[in-house]
Amino acid sequence: MKNRLKYIIALILSKCTIKAIRAIGKSKATSAPGMLAMKIYPDFIKDAVKNNKEKIITVTGTNGKTTTTGILAHIIKTAGKNIVHNTEGANMLSGIATALANQITLNKKSDYLIFESDEAYLQKLYDFISSDYLIITNLFRDQLDRYGELDITYKKIKEAIEKNKELKVLINADDPTLENIASCNEKFYYGINNIEYKYSTNNSLAPSENTVCPNCGKPLIYDKRFFAHIGHYYCDCGYNRKKPDYDASVEIFETYSILKIYNHSKEYEFKINLPGLYNVYNALGSISMALENGIDQETIKNALLTYTSVFGRAEMRQINGKKMLIQLIKNPVGASEVIRNIQGFEKSKLLIILNDDYADGRDVSWIWDANFEFLQKYKQSIIVSGTRANDAALRLKYAGVDTNIITVEKNIQKALNKAIEITNADETLLVLPTYTALLNMQKILK
Repeated sequence: MKNRLKYIIALILSKCTIKAIRAIGKSKATSAPGMLAMKIYPDFIKDAVKNNKEKIITVTGTNGKTTTTGILAHIIKTAGKNIVHNTEGANMLSGIATALANQITLNKKSDYLIFESDEAYLQKLYDFISSDYLIITNLFRDQLDRYGELDITYKKIKEAIEKNKELKVLINADDPTLENIASCNEKFYYGINNIEYKYSTNNSLAPSENTVCPNCGKPLIYDKRFFAHIGHYYCDCGYNRKKPDYDASVEIFETYSILKIYNHSKEYEFKINLPGLYNVYNALGSISMALENGIDQETIKNALLTYTSVFGRAEMRQINGKKMLIQLIKNPVGASEVIRNIQGFEKSKLLIILNDDYADGRDVSWIWDANFEFLQKYKQSIIVSGTRANDAALRLKYAGVDTNIITVEKNIQKALNKAIEITNADETLLVLPTYTALLNMQKILK
């Protein structure tokens, strides 16, 4: 009874905190209310998920968590299910606790809980919940000052999985770093068989991890390499890529893609209104999980057509009559693929915002591994902004970009105003912000 009372107090006060913060307009209140709830009652998450009737699905990995979770949540919601989802991408315990506090009531039960989790916090999350499914998108180097090298991130996810032997794990078959991450759990796979680009693009130059065969230690051999270390791999000793349960052939256009997905004897076709190969993988993971949970093809098709991006994740906006595409960048591979996709926009202006706050990672040396060389032939204006604007400008110079087209404006609001002003009506303003820069933009645009 005492714990129940604490839980109710925590829920009510966190709901009030959400309303108060949003009324003031300071932020979207994605973390602080959850911190308050857990301070009042440390087992808040554990008790809050007890009202769920069907499945709990979690998503982790380096890139694509927010988009993968967002698409999946929209599909399941379109199927008529009542869901709880950390919509804004706040993926530490405080963010998940806030999502629960905001979206649940004492009496109403949810059907699905769908949470993205920070890689380092997945183990802590599994202290409070028993997830039915986990999607792992990929593993890349990211925020080395926070995570350390890739093997540390791998170990954290693996230890989280080992806490729940009943957990079913959906793995990106094209990422060789993931193959042995769930050795004792039931696994199934998604992957891409073939890619056809319907616009002019260079081959990916995204930096690869040093992937070696886990059996014999020799370098892996690739039949196909799509970007970084993602592709079709094998080793002479017999180790190879697992055949995907959900296998896709893809046509990629400038702003959308067509996926044909094969699952045993069944074939499905879907259109996703998001640019780039990285979003194809995000959608494929989401669709695979939806099909695995019995969601029918027509429902998924309708959901994909009505899905709107989470702020800053390949989100298209209209500002003062100008088109703006906002794409978060935060590590070498993700940035390289976003920059590669810029080639599909013949008429554009470019705004790059580089911050070095804690949530971005204090170490911005990753920009030297990202392939800004793709911009060597870019002839339109480029504005760089943020706390490390000068670093971004220097990186562009060494990438071979014409310095005459580069303008440095550290103040994000001034840089955004200028970028909108110089963008013509028939052009798209391409904005590439790091995480806290994205949050700053959100406030400015609001």
